Amino acid sequence: MKKHFLSIAILAGTFTVQSQNKIITISNNLKTDREFETVELTKKILGLTANSKLENYAVKDLGSNSFLETQTVDNDGDGTADVLLFQPKIKASSKQDFEVLAGTNPSASKEISCYSRFVPERTDDYAWENNKVAFRTYGPVAQKMVEDKIPGGTLTSGIDAWLKRVDYPIINKWYEKATNGTGTYHKDTGEGLDNFHVGDSRGVGGIAVKVDGKYYFSKNFISWKTITTGPIRTSFILTYADWDAKGNKITESKLISLDYGSQLSRFEINITGTKEIAAGLTLHDKKGTIGTNLKEGWLSYWEPIDDSEIGTGLVAPKNTLLSFDHHVTDEKDLSNLYGNIAVKNNKAVYYVGFGWKKGSPFQTKQEWEKYLSSFAEKINNPLIVKIKK
Repeated sequence: MKKHFLSIAILAGTFTVQSQNKIITISNNLKTDREFETVELTKKILGLTANSKLENYAVKDLGSNSFLETQTVDNDGDGTADVLLFQPKIKASSKQDFEVLAGTNPSASKEISCYSRFVPERTDDYAWENNKVAFRTYGPVAQKMVEDKIPGGTLTSGIDAWLKRVDYPIINKWYEKATNGTGTYHKDTGEGLDNFHVGDSRGVGGIAVKVDGKYYFSKNFISWKTITTGPIRTSFILTYADWDAKGNKITESKLISLDYGSQLSRFEINITGTKEIAAGLTLHDKKGTIGTNLKEGWLSYWEPIDDSEIGTGLVAPKNTLLSFDHHVTDEKDLSNLYGNIAVKNNKAVYYVGFGWKKGSPFQTKQEWEKYLSSFAEKINNPLIVKIKK
């Protein structure tokens, strides 16, 4: 069963609040069944008063008369939840009614499937995961160790892939066995492993800015902020020191989120100093095969990795993936498949991730690219949510 992480368009007019409970209709205009796409509801959309608390509401599928898992998120950090999240199941070319009601879900899960945190015990990584994939990137202490020639440091703003093959969380478990000396996450003992090399490459979705034919990029992140973890979504912000792209001062921060069931994280890059960014997929030793579809808005790289294979991929919203560059060089770790993405109002958005043959349904390049194509179609044709009056 494929699961996808997508943002959902909400269509709602003005209306008079008549009761606490609301009936919403979700429409799927595509000819394919859809599930595990995250709907975001706000108090304004639901017609609730400003002092209402989204934490006090549950969501019921009226077709099956069953409660759905929900999560509330305080995106702006003011102490009040801004959105109520849930993931509906909608048949192809159909509509489904749901009730948003005052109360609690009697079968709510306490499991945190979508998780992220700062990892000071492993220098200063920041790591995130869901039930499908895991990632990490590197902080200022790791950078300074390299600059001071201290062993064990890492200097890169590339994104590392952790190839998990289980649906339960592994971040804390893998770091614990590595730091207490009982094991290593570089060896697969049944849960997966970290055998994905990043180095100076962009890894899985790190960015660069191209000026006069040369790519420039930031160093490690300098600060972090966790926004949420939960059964449906984890999200956080990474901030980078200002950096130079041949005389152009670049400011950069990343709002990254990962939803339950998705192979791809959502990256929202907040950036100044450039009108275009290049989001990269490392080509490693250049033994893989690229795939590109600018019309649909995705790039792919399928390659061997140890005794298996892996597909990495990037998807951008319609008309924002301007071009690509199959950038091959003899310089170590600097060969990347770059997607050139438009920056609008100092922001660029894309989705990036991977499917490992041992830990996902994707056994071939064709199956992986079919997933990327489907993912692109869905983010460009989001579910439509309306309030029933």
